Formats: sequence, structure tokens, C-alpha cells
Amino acid sequence: MNTTTMKWLIRRELWENKGSMFWAPTIVAALLVLLVGGTMVYGMAVHGAPGIVHIDGQAMSRGAFAAAMPAEMQLKLAKLASGMYIAAGAPLFIIMSFVVFFYAVGALYDERRDRSILFWKSLPVSDGMTVLSKAVTALCVAPVISIALATVASLILLGFAMIAMAIGGIHIAGSILTQPDLYLQPLRLVGLIPVYVVWALPSIGWLLLVSCWARTKPFLWAVGVPLIALVLVKWISYTLENFSSAPLNIMPVAQEIVARLLGGIVPGIWLSFVPIPPEMHEHVRGPDMGLLFEASWMSLATAGAWIGAVLGAAMIFGAIRLRRWRDEG
Repeated sequence: MNTTTMKWLIRRELWENKGSMFWAPTIVAALLVLLVGGTMVYGMAVHGAPGIVHIDGQAMSRGAFAAAMPAEMQLKLAKLASGMYIAAGAPLFIIMSFVVFFYAVGALYDERRDRSILFWKSLPVSDGMTVLSKAVTALCVAPVISIALATVASLILLGFAMIAMAIGGIHIAGSILTQPDLYLQPLRLVGLIPVYVVWALPSIGWLLLVSCWARTKPFLWAVGVPLIALVLVKWISYTLENFSSAPLNIMPVAQEIVARLLGGIVPGIWLSFVPIPPEMHEHVRGPDMGLLFEASWMSLATAGAWIGAVLGAAMIFGAIRLRRWRDEG
């Protein structure tokens, strides 16, 4: 594979989809910072910090409350903030799921619709590299952009929160800045990209295959076929169970297949297919991101993850073969 050609093909995808791939999540990140951060700043500027704090029904002055907070409690608060601040960027990953879905379902259809495929096929670029560049853009480039924007937005909001707490007399900025989790969280998100690739392969493969095959309305084909198939399986299962009086237990398998085809692009979907470690349920200060990272990688030890990945790769190969002759408008 020519890495230089692949690099330029990926750049082409970014140029053609800059609005959805970059500007849409950037605008969402900016709005998130403006709305949440602006609310905190406005509240402190207009109303100021509360002079009285009520704890267990007893009134205590703000200064007395801050002075009475033990160092251990401040350290726990710093650990919680440094471990959970990245969750503020969750809306960006939701937006990424929609962006990747609509990008993949239209990636090969749009070039046939506007006849630009004739131009691209006149260039010395193989169908395989073209389709793979679209898959890499959906599986790797879009998550990297979302992780970068989510990290920046979350850090800005964490800064606003530290300022608000400092005005309220709680000075834990130093403790937060010395917490390892503050710096590990973005690295953990980057480390989850291989997990995302494996679990998203069936969805990307299916969407690219439909995008290359459908003559019209690829969205309806991509969503309608799995859902109709699920309804048919439900009806067949119900009918056979009435005749045989024995449960077939095929619906869970059908539901898992449809979930992998349509929902594999949602970050964290793998946690619904693997048992959650008991330690995470017992963690009283919120989910431990380190355990969450470990559980995510442990999901790759399941057969379902790799069976889906192989089927996704096969569907991408099918899209490559289809593109060789499917060039009508």
C-alpha cells in the first residue's frame, strides 16, 4: 500500500467533509464551553459565592466551611475532578457517532450520484485504496478529532470550575494539577481507538457496502434492511415456538447482530456486550476510568468482537469489489 497516496486520499476526505468532520464538533465544543462555562462565570459575577452553606440542616459561613474541610476531603474532591472532567466532552462523542454514520452511508453513494466517480477512476488510484481511505477516515480520523476537541473543551471547563471553587474558598487547583488522572485521561481515550476500530468495523463495513450498492436512498436501505430482518426473525421465532412449544432463543442473537450493524459506531457500545467488573459497581465516587479502560480492552477477549470485525472487513472487501463496476449515476 502506498502510504503517500493513502495520506492524500484521507486529506481529500477531510477537505470534502470538513463541515461535518471538523466544524460541526468544533461548534458543539464552543457552545459547550460558552453555555456551561459562561453559566458558571455569570453566576459568580452576578450572584457571587454563597455566604452561607447549609450542611445537614445547619448553616455555616462559606469561610468556615472551607476552613473546616479536611485535607483528605479536598484530596478526594481533587481526585474526583481529575478523574471525571473528561466526561464533560461526552456530547462530542455523541455528535461523532452521527457524523460517522452519515459520512459512511454516503461516502460511496455521493460520488456516484454527482458522477465524480468518473473523475476519480481516471486517476491512478485503486478502488481498494479509495474505499480503505474512507474506512480509515471513519474509524480513526473522526475519533482523533473528537478526542482532541473533547479534551480541550473539558480542560477549559475544569479551569472554570477551579476558579469558581477558589472564589468559594476551596483551593484545590494545586491538588488537581498534581493528579496523574488529569494527564492520563486523554491518553486513555487515544488508547481506546483500537478497541473502537474492532467494534465499529461491522457498522462501517455495512454502511460502506450499502453506500456502494444502493441506487437510491442508502440511508433507508442501511437502516431498513436490518430492522425489517429483525421483525421477520421475531415473527418466525414466535411462530415456530407456538408450534414446537420450545423456546428457540434466536432473538438475542438477531438483536446483537442488528446492534453491531447499526450501533457499532457508538463509543463504549462494547461495554453492553461484556460483563462489567464488580469493582466498578462498588466504586462510590463514580466510575473509575482506569477500570473502564481495562474493561474496554478486555472486551477484545470475546469471540463476538472478532467475528464482527472479520465480517466487517469482508463487507469492506465487498464494497471494494462493487465499486469496480458500480459507476452509474
